[in-house]
Amino acid sequence: MRVYVPLTLAGLAEAHRTGELGTGPLAAYAVTPALREWCLSDDIEELEYAALNRAALASLRQLAADADTARRRVVVAADVADGAASAGPGRGLEGDPDQGHEDAPASLGEVLLAGPLRLAEVASVHVDSADAEADVAAAAEALAAADGGDDDARSVVEGTEDHELLWYATQEIPNLVGTGR
Repeated sequence: MRVYVPLTLAGLAEAHRTGELGTGPLAAYAVTPALREWCLSDDIEELEYAALNRAALASLRQLAADADTARRRVVVAADVADGAASAGPGRGLEGDPDQGHEDAPASLGEVLLAGPLRLAEVASVHVDSADAEADVAAAAEALAAADGGDDDARSVVEGTEDHELLWYATQEIPNLVGTGR
């Protein structure tokens, strides 16, 4: 199963230093039955893109909670055994608890990984380009108001969708976190 783990550049640097992401349980996003239902698609590439975007939004939430980290969303993609990811309450691996909602709740497609994810299991890293930083910073500032229903703030948050995350091979992680030569 392909999972998408939301991080920040600081979190990626820590994973590079320790060789693993988190200590578990680790929140990630994947193609779940609830996400399939919400997307109304059977195209696996489209579904994985939706899961990646859910993780990018979760990365934005991490940025909003940490004003000291670089304003670039980071998502790590990894392949794990099907049994390694489980649903928590409302996460929808076993069905669609969110059916009938017009907007997808933040937990749609969310899964939990019981333990840490070794960096060796990572397939790729997806990161905003430097030119996205101003929009990402504005979205991180507007996130609480958007969650509260402010349409202008929601528009600012949705503006990050105009920035595609760039794909990086795992060998490029040292350069992304500033330890490359």
